Amino acid sequence: MTTPQDELLPGTRRALLHRIAVAQSEGRAPSLVAAVVRDGRTVWHGARTSVAGHAPDENTQYRIGSITKTFTAVLVLRLRDEGLLDLGDPLDKHLPGTGAGQATIAELLAHTAGLAAESPAPWWERTPGSLRPELADVLGEEPLRHPVGRRFHYSNPGYTLLGALVEKLRGAPWEDVLRREVLEPLGLHRTGGRPQAPHAGGWAVHPWADVLLPEPVEDLGRMAPAGQLWSTTGDLARFAAFLVRGDDRVLGAASLREMRTPAAPPQEADVVAGYAYGLGLELRRSGERLLVGHSGSLPGFLASLTIAAADDVAAVVLVNCTSGVSPVAVGADLVRIVAEAEPRIPEPWRPARDVDPAVLELVGQWYWGTNAFGLRLGADGLVSLEPLTGSGRRSRFRPNGDGTWRGLEGYYAGESLRPVRRADGSVDHLDLGSFVFTRQPYEEGASVPGGVDPEGWRGIGQRPESP
Repeated sequence: MTTPQDELLPGTRRALLHRIAVAQSEGRAPSLVAAVVRDGRTVWHGARTSVAGHAPDENTQYRIGSITKTFTAVLVLRLRDEGLLDLGDPLDKHLPGTGAGQATIAELLAHTAGLAAESPAPWWERTPGSLRPELADVLGEEPLRHPVGRRFHYSNPGYTLLGALVEKLRGAPWEDVLRREVLEPLGLHRTGGRPQAPHAGGWAVHPWADVLLPEPVEDLGRMAPAGQLWSTTGDLARFAAFLVRGDDRVLGAASLREMRTPAAPPQEADVVAGYAYGLGLELRRSGERLLVGHSGSLPGFLASLTIAAADDVAAVVLVNCTSGVSPVAVGADLVRIVAEAEPRIPEPWRPARDVDPAVLELVGQWYWGTNAFGLRLGADGLVSLEPLTGSGRRSRFRPNGDGTWRGLEGYYAGESLRPVRRADGSVDHLDLGSFVFTRQPYEEGASVPGGVDPEGWRGIGQRPESP
């Protein structure tokens, strides 16, 4: 019988082990544990530790820091999907009196609400949450650092507000709601706000000596929705599979795609670094691969959850030291190793079961001005428009049921594609958001905006007759 660990080739497993071994050794981490998910299943687990004979396993808890934000975002999207709020609602509509109520819920999720990055001193990650019992203690006297909605500025207090919003609309503590609505349905029984044995201890490693210092473990109180959770590679592997596929008991695939869509205007440095932020998820460019997920850190712990949705591969990396290892880089490498060594096998091509002749009539080559495009009909009933030469805008379109289609991505997302027919029923052109696509470049007799020169196409030695 084949076990999940056997599903990867021996060379792939060794490359994964080598990568985490280098990270633990060079980063001087007391321990490092990792897992890889492919096709929704955990296919590899590895660990390295400084304590002989006591390697952590997939059930050992580590603190995951800001990966907690993704869980909080799922709770907020659930409220939206149930009709209890709109992402465009100002916070004041549901949680008045915070001093940051002009920001919308979407802006809080995307870190564009203009709020401060941290709560007022003392440093919240290393001090008891009891020092900040109220939202006003988290936000301080001047919560805003930037105009609302104008720029991306990562804000931990922003997710405190989202946690308070969940509590207000659900009438229960944030952690209770999380357990009932997300953790229990997904089977994440080793994830929660308090450590439960077996769990790793958090350590600081001296930068100039191979010695350790224990880090304090604090209950973050009001800041919990921004970074409180403990979890395991086993649980986070299951959570990664959910973030790709969805689960209608928790959140559907469409809402998860929305979370993975960039929602914050990137700053110049972010563009250069290939970084963007969605709704509770980070997006990074690694070579030609788009990675989504989240990183996390608290004193004594580092964590990353990395997903390459196109490859259907994800990686979880958990470390119990304050600094020294980049779990984001390690996670990206684990995904790359599997995706490149054992590329995803595509599903067999299958023809469509049936086709509408009126749709089949539209496929083939079209021109927007002199730019050539191809319109293709897929077995799934979607049509795709792609440039045939050079660069150009492309998109897939879903049928509306009335002979028109709606764009799904890119420049044409949400735009309407419709065939315009002549009196005899033949197709004159395609109208896409007022752009006209004809069968020939600037086709004579077609409804080209601005018309077509009656003399038609000509060589350089030919001149139109003078009127």
